[in-house]
Parts: sequence; structure tokens; C-alpha cells
Amino acid sequence: MNYFRALIAAAALSLSAIPAFAAPAPAPDEASAPAETAEHFLASLKQKTGTVTLPSGIATLKLNDEFYYLDPADTERLLTDGWGNPPGFKTLGMIVPKAVSPLSERGWGVIVSYKADGHVSDEDAAKIDYAELLKQMQEEDEEDNKQRQKQGYAGLHLLGWAEPPRYDATTHKMYWARELKADDAQQTTLNYSIRVLGREGVLELNAVAAMADLATIQQEMPQILAFTNFTDGNLYTDFNPKTDKLATYGLAALVAGGIAAKAGLFAKIGIFLLAAKKFLVIGVVALLAVIRRLFNRNKA
Repeated sequence: MNYFRALIAAAALSLSAIPAFAAPAPAPDEASAPAETAEHFLASLKQKTGTVTLPSGIATLKLNDEFYYLDPADTERLLTDGWGNPPGFKTLGMIVPKAVSPLSERGWGVIVSYKADGHVSDEDAAKIDYAELLKQMQEEDEEDNKQRQKQGYAGLHLLGWAEPPRYDATTHKMYWARELKADDAQQTTLNYSIRVLGREGVLELNAVAAMADLATIQQEMPQILAFTNFTDGNLYTDFNPKTDKLATYGLAALVAGGIAAKAGLFAKIGIFLLAAKKFLVIGVVALLAVIRRLFNRNKA
């Protein structure tokens, strides 16, 4: 996959240098080459269906016929080789819809991870002013963006709630969606978050797509909420205050970023890079077509 990664890197660095002119339509074999490359890459990913136990046995996914699961190794391949993220993004895997290719413009997936910060109390659920919380998060953007720009990344701005936070006290699951806008992006990005509270930590599910996909994500998320649960012994109700660790933050901080917010740059850069995956994928296809045309022209 070094070839595929090299093309992604080349796309990110070289597309800005390609003159803005209407290139002639590629020949049929040229147009089909990127799709064949994508198909080969996707075929190499091991799709798991049915009931899947996540690494460490912390939780299970009882997948229906509309989704499949990628293990952490294949998830990292998709994040790095397919979506253009740097390596090292550790996860518990990814949930992917069968109806759409994750490499297409409308492709999306739900990245699963786990934070063992302790048992998060939900006592503040009814007291949170999410409008005020949004203002506080937006005020933090200016300083965060200065750090991003020092690292070579474009600014990323929280425009508002695409779906206000909601907490289900019965299932101990919380979900919300944010609309984000990168300085160098033409379209806004949807970051849809689900948090499943457990005995000693929080299961995190994050879907990243374009805002145009909000209706699709809203339609699919109830299914994902339903088939994602902690295993017996790790449930929220299994918490033992005498022996188990209590998290130092509540639901409001969970929405705002919790302990991850203190790490700041890495966590939020991760959101941006995932959000940018569509531009990178489209760039790879465009760059492949240009390279192939130039190669055939020089050969002739």
C-alpha cells in the first residue's frame, strides 16, 4: 500500500500546482483505472458481520445486514491509505455501511474507540445549558486554531450544533452532532458523536461526513445506537463506588471534549483530518487521471 499512500501524499502536495484548465476527457481505460485501484484496496479489507466482540472484550456489536465491521488493523489502513490520515490513529475498529463505498464522495464510517477515564456521572444531565456550552467551545477556537496553524493545518471552526446533545438516561447513551468548517474547505463537515457510558469508561463512536449527509446519518444512527453495548460486567449499572474509579468530569465536559480536550491539538486535528478525507480521495482520483494522461502523452 506504499504506492497508494504515496499517491495520496502527492495529491495533497501537488494538486495546487496543477493549472486550472479544462483537461480533455480521459480515455475509457484511463477513467476506469482509479476505480479498479479502489476496488482492489477495498477487497483487501476483511469485512466482519453479525455479532462482533470488540478488542479486550469491553463491548459487542450486534450488526444487522446493513453494516460490517473492520478490525483495528484494517481501520488504520482505511484511515491512512484510504482517507489520507497520518498513521498511529488507534481505534477499536470501524462500523461501515454496506450501501456505499467508504472511498466514494458519499462514503462514511463510524470509528469506535474507548476512553478508560473512569465512571462518568450523569447527575448533571438535566442541568446543562447546551447553548452556553456551545458559546464556550466556540470561544476556544481562536487559540486552538493558532496552534493548528503552527503545525501546518488550516483553522477549524465550530459553526454550531447540527443536532443538539441528547442523553438517554435509560440506556446511558448520549449523542450530538457538530457542524465544522475548515478554512481551506468549500463545504462544511458533519461530526456526529455517540457516547455509551460504561462501568469504568466511555465507548466513543464518531461518524464524519459532509453536512449534506446529515439526514442519512440521522436515519442510520438509531440502528448503531441499538446494536452497540457493553458486555456484562462492564455496563453502566455494574459500577461499584467502593472499588471503581470515578471520572473527574461529567456529561458537559464529555460533550466539550473531557480529558481529551486537555490534550487539545491532537484530538481536534484528528477530527479535521477525518473531515478532510473526501477532498483527499477526490484529489487522488484527479491526480491519477492527470498522471496517466501525461504518461500516455509522453509515451506517444
